[in-house]
This record gives sequence, structure tokens and C-alpha cells, in this order.
Amino acid sequence: GATLEPLKVVSTRGMTVDTQEFHPEPRVAAIVASHQHPEFIVNVKETGQILLVNYEDINNLKTTTIGAARFLHDGGWDVTKRYFLTAANQSNKIAVVDSKEQKLTALVDVDKIPHPGRGANFVDPKYGPVWATSALGNEKVTLVATDPEKHKDHAWKVVRVLKGQGGGSLFVKTHPKSKNLYVDTTLNPDPKISQSVAVFDINNLEAG
Repeated sequence: GATLEPLKVVSTRGMTVDTQEFHPEPRVAAIVASHQHPEFIVNVKETGQILLVNYEDINNLKTTTIGAARFLHDGGWDVTKRYFLTAANQSNKIAVVDSKEQKLTALVDVDKIPHPGRGANFVDPKYGPVWATSALGNEKVTLVATDPEKHKDHAWKVVRVLKGQGGGSLFVKTHPKSKNLYVDTTLNPDPKISQSVAVFDINNLEAG
């Protein structure tokens, strides 16, 4: 039955992706379930490694290690649920993992200290499907194109940077039936900003 008793313990200790130094106590920043394979996708924060842990046979455990960028945090899926986009916040990058092919697709440069939560998916009127992240360190809302089939020239590139209310944003949200993108600024030091939400018109993003 469902006793919540651990069946297997997997260590996250290992080498940092950039300097190749051993880290004895890296933290797990996010765990998501793959829609393509019987796997958990695990963000190991301090090492910058993303682990694909296959749980099909826990007595013969298979783990794929993907070197991304240090200080991995949270992330979410693109609209197809094939690609996992996750922030390496202090590295100012978004790592894109192809969960079907089980490999790193891209490292996208953004700034400053991206904090997407799960991010937000919608169709940009010019660039097609995009995934949005806001940031802790500035007012930027960054849109990354996510369609390598119909919009190949733009895929995994920053296609727009919107100006939000200010830094200190934690989450961006929308809904398939919504025409708006919502961006908070919860940690902004100005109470007027931290206690309000910016709303963008998806069909007229440059209007602010």
C-alpha cells in the first residue's frame, strides 16, 4: 500500500558543472515527472546538474546526468510537455531539457536572477508559442520561443523582453482561455509595487 516509506535513496553529491569541484551537500531545487518516460527530472541546485532518474526498475536504477548551469531553481513545461525549461537563477540562464530525447537542448541567457515558477505559455502574435519568465533582479519579463518545428529560426531564443513594474517578481501566470499575462512583484521594496500585479495584453504586448 501507499505507506510513503522510501524505497530508494539517490545521492545528489557530485561535481559542479563548471569548475568540476566536488560539492558535498547540494540541494534539490525541483522535481518534476516526465511525460515521455518513467522518469523524474531532478534539479540539483549547487552542482548545476539535472538528473533524469528512471524509476521503472528501482533495483537497477538508471540515471542520466545532464550538465546545465549552476544554481538551478524552479521551472516548467512548454505547451507540448516535451521540453522542460528551468532557471539557473544566479547564473542568469534558462536551461531547456528535451525530455523525449533525454538531453540538453539549449542554455538561454537572460537577466537578472530569473524566477519563473512554472513560467507561462502562450502564443505570441509574431513569434508563435513562447514561455515567459520574470526576474528577481530587475523589471524584465523575458519571452523565449519554444516551437522548433514551425518557428525554427526563433526556437530557444529570447524574442521579446517586456518591462514590468520592477524587480522582485516571483511568478508569471496566464491561462489558455485568457488574453492576458500576469506578473507579480512580491519582493519589491516599494509597497505600491509589491502589492500590485502587472497585466499585459498578449495580443498587444508592446503596449505595456
